[in-house]
Amino acid sequence: MAIISAGLGAEGSKPEDRTRGNLLKHKRSGKLVATLNPRGLIQMLLKNRLFTPGPTPILPAAQTAMASFSLHHRTADFRALFTRVLSDMKQFIGTKNDVLVLASSGTGVMEGSVSNLTSPGDKVLVLSAGKFGERWRDLAKAFGCTVELVSAPYGQTFSRDEIKAKLTPDVRVVYMQGTESSTGARHDVKGVAKLVGAMEDTLLVVDAITGLGTTHLDVDGWGVDVIIGGSQKALMIPPGLAYCAISERAWKRMETAKSPRYYFDFRKERKSAAKGESAYTPATSLFAALGAALEFVRQMGSGDLVEGREALVANAELAAEMTRAGAQALGLKLFAASAPAAALTAIQAPAGVDSSAMVKEFRDTFSAVVANGQGEMKGQMIRIAHIGYYDYMDTIGILAALEQVLATVAGKPVEYGAAVRAAQQIYARSLSEKRQSVGA
Repeated sequence: MAIISAGLGAEGSKPEDRTRGNLLKHKRSGKLVATLNPRGLIQMLLKNRLFTPGPTPILPAAQTAMASFSLHHRTADFRALFTRVLSDMKQFIGTKNDVLVLASSGTGVMEGSVSNLTSPGDKVLVLSAGKFGERWRDLAKAFGCTVELVSAPYGQTFSRDEIKAKLTPDVRVVYMQGTESSTGARHDVKGVAKLVGAMEDTLLVVDAITGLGTTHLDVDGWGVDVIIGGSQKALMIPPGLAYCAISERAWKRMETAKSPRYYFDFRKERKSAAKGESAYTPATSLFAALGAALEFVRQMGSGDLVEGREALVANAELAAEMTRAGAQALGLKLFAASAPAAALTAIQAPAGVDSSAMVKEFRDTFSAVVANGQGEMKGQMIRIAHIGYYDYMDTIGILAALEQVLATVAGKPVEYGAAVRAAQQIYARSLSEKRQSVGA
């Protein structure tokens, strides 16, 4: 619970400040239980809430699993957990391909997807429309690849004609995002996969770190050779694990790729995984959390992990649709209006308003953490996440807070309830459609 809002803490404040001004004490315990905000107005109790596209809120069952886990990683019990998690991850991703889970950020497995599949001088095609597309470009250059680039403006997606024109037979790998979380845009993985599938010896690698669990991805059916995810997204556990599913074509490429690799040598990890182990010390507590999260998703599907994954995707899609409707009801514009993602919603700041002020107001007044724009987009937008452990109450609450934030920061009249009403209408329509489909 946040307890300080005006810069004075319990240790450094004067005695009189503890009973009037910035801080209030509980009469019996002496603990600080409420605050006065910088304007001198009594606030309600503050609960810290994350609405960022990573890290995302942690599943309570995962917290418990981490706190109570103490197995050594070279024991039969841990091998059983490790093997079960890898098997469940295949169902979560939706693939029959081998899955690796490594102690790393998602960027680590992105790097491994360059070092394991390319040799210096190889020509690769990078599709970039945001900060994470630019990361693919920089990683490929770091390993000596010749980079062809298809770019789109921030908030937009790619022209298939331009991709087709640059997808020549000598392109060894195509790298792209499923969702560009820096802009809130969703890219057409299926369409790109169809173009790449027409090439004889070109691999497709998709960063789906914010896409998995928020959008439908037919990994094997579309022919995605490597798909990448991260623990701190839809799987609702802390950062520290990255995972990927790898096709047989990609495994074969690794035998001839000449780029240096050591920790991220996927072949080494595959060999160890076959024995129920990782090549190096795994993040054991995070594996326990991952097992708990996968079990939660399974229960979302009434015992079926695949059905649970689809329910998780549907949850993100509905929360995103509600948020878009709420923002537009307040006269706000979407940053990625032509191809909005379900993982998050990027909302442009009103004219004349720096989104940094909005981010600060969310945090100071509601202890809600929303994301600013990244890089040169900072000050232009806020980003509200729907990945993983978010529900109806979270969605309605952040939209109600958005109304209050706008009234404060923009200094213009706001129709209170407009965003909430628009979101409720979306939810009511969805509920009606579901009831009708069940009845049919």
